[in-house]
Amino acid sequence: MPSVDDPDALVDLAAEVTRLRDAMLHAERERADDIDAVHPLHRRSAANLVHYVELRKHDIRHLQTRLGLLGLSSLGRSESSVLATIDAVLVALAGLLGFEAPARIARVGIEEGNSILEYNAARLLGPSTERRSTRIMVTLPSEAAVGVDVIEGLVARGMDVARVNCAHDDAEAWSPMITTVRATANAAGHRCRVAMDLGGPKLRTGPLAAGPRLVKISPRRDVSGRVVDPATAWLSASAGPTPSGVVPAVAESGASTVVIPVDDLEWLARRRPGERLGLVDARGSLRRWNVVHVEEGGCLVSIQKTTYVSTGIRIAVDGDAAAVGDLPQLEQKHRVHLGERVVLTRSMAPAPATLPGADHFIGCSLPEVFESAGLGERVWLDDGKIGGTIEYVDDDSIVVAVTDVRPGGANLRGGKGINLPDTDLRIDALTEKDRDDLVFVAEHADMVNLSFVQHPSDVERLQYELAALGAEDVGIVLKIESAIAFANLPELLLVAMRSPTIGVMIARGDLAVEVGFDRLAEVQEEIMWACEAGHVPVIWATQVLDSLAKTGQASRAEVTDAAMSVRAECVMLNKGPYIGEAIDVLDSILVRMQDHHDKKRSMLRRLTAWDRPAGASV
Repeated sequence: MPSVDDPDALVDLAAEVTRLRDAMLHAERERADDIDAVHPLHRRSAANLVHYVELRKHDIRHLQTRLGLLGLSSLGRSESSVLATIDAVLVALAGLLGFEAPARIARVGIEEGNSILEYNAARLLGPSTERRSTRIMVTLPSEAAVGVDVIEGLVARGMDVARVNCAHDDAEAWSPMITTVRATANAAGHRCRVAMDLGGPKLRTGPLAAGPRLVKISPRRDVSGRVVDPATAWLSASAGPTPSGVVPAVAESGASTVVIPVDDLEWLARRRPGERLGLVDARGSLRRWNVVHVEEGGCLVSIQKTTYVSTGIRIAVDGDAAAVGDLPQLEQKHRVHLGERVVLTRSMAPAPATLPGADHFIGCSLPEVFESAGLGERVWLDDGKIGGTIEYVDDDSIVVAVTDVRPGGANLRGGKGINLPDTDLRIDALTEKDRDDLVFVAEHADMVNLSFVQHPSDVERLQYELAALGAEDVGIVLKIESAIAFANLPELLLVAMRSPTIGVMIARGDLAVEVGFDRLAEVQEEIMWACEAGHVPVIWATQVLDSLAKTGQASRAEVTDAAMSVRAECVMLNKGPYIGEAIDVLDSILVRMQDHHDKKRSMLRRLTAWDRPAGASV
């Protein structure tokens, strides 16, 4: 190991650092055209990104250790100012050895990197506050279109960016949402930014044929099988909801009440409390229901035994009978087990549900998949619940051998996500609907989140569309949600930098399925490092405090995850009935954690994710 008393070791160390510096400057010359093409605001950042990508092509862990022993920078925090950090190390080594260090090249100074990132974050996400530097983005629920109180509560609790998902609702709903956000924030004395997510192409399973018109009604039982709370059903000539006040007055346990349509209003009018109704259910079992409450339009019955009710079943009391009306058809599902096969079809006609052991046929929403998929490539279904590899593909079907599913199998329904991490889907990230939505986005939003981005051409198309709408000032956020997007990240960033205001969203749900749950932590770190090198603000997204927002109670794992999110410039929360509580908790976590974290410190092994000759196509 080197020491100040070992000149030869110091000379070797200086030579190694110099070789790294030369490699970075060579990479900058090779990418000169790409750097020159970016917006003037980002030109130095683009050069720094190129330097960083080159640095990470080398395994410098041993070098880091030797530098650290001399009390010099180990380069572990050099992301935001790579060349300046290298130059500082060389100056120190030159002082120890008594030679003249190479002339420093003005790129991004060590003190400048963080300031540039903060400036870019403020441009995109709005200024941070003295209390909390990491912003909070919140997905607006549909009811925000008509509920002013909903948005006022979110703003009051600390929402910095309101997210509108263009995959839901339409301009008629988005407009009042955004108007209320801006008015409420202005009244509170600060500006809340508006982000709009483009839906992008939807890679989903097709529909399954509807099942029988049947409903299962079950009482609640204890562990011994005894009935704790009887089930309740509201018999009515209408399929509408149970009248308010009926259920709480009779079934205070809170058990849900099933609405059963009956085709005879006069029969309902003849019912009296205390009557016992008889029926033979869909399984041929005799059942007795007790009438416990009657009012105009229907009656409430108490049910002690599980009953399968189907359309047309007759309900009678002392020979006075009526038939059950039309019930909704049951949603069908495939039950998929290890070793079985799922067949994705070009046809989107509803497929019949199949029994275990049979091939499970289901549609695939994007025809381009059949032209791009290849043998041996991986396929994940329904957020990674079912995984397999392609063993056959033709123009109309893809046969997937199931190799990954939980013991006992998993259900596969229509409308579930399909991920193909090994398949290069050459499809436009902008759909026709996205282009239509961009007209509204250009007029009303501060930033647009680009879904399904994979190649630099996807970013170029969005930039072209915004320019055509005269909306170049709208910020562009790249949603990194696929393995291909991650592999192409440096190229995507260099093209995005042609716009003045940019950011990256780590869409960790789809990304985890694509790269594997075991690699997600590693991959999200590498994305953050690259973005810091390019001084690009990051939005940490997907399932942050998700249990808390949905159920009112957080898990230990998601609290830890939220604590780690402080290293991003913004954290996204999804909607839920307890979203206000989730904002409060996240705000508290971020305020406390920012005293413990300033980005990250890392040992730098060689990365291979972005290996590509200069100028190679992506």
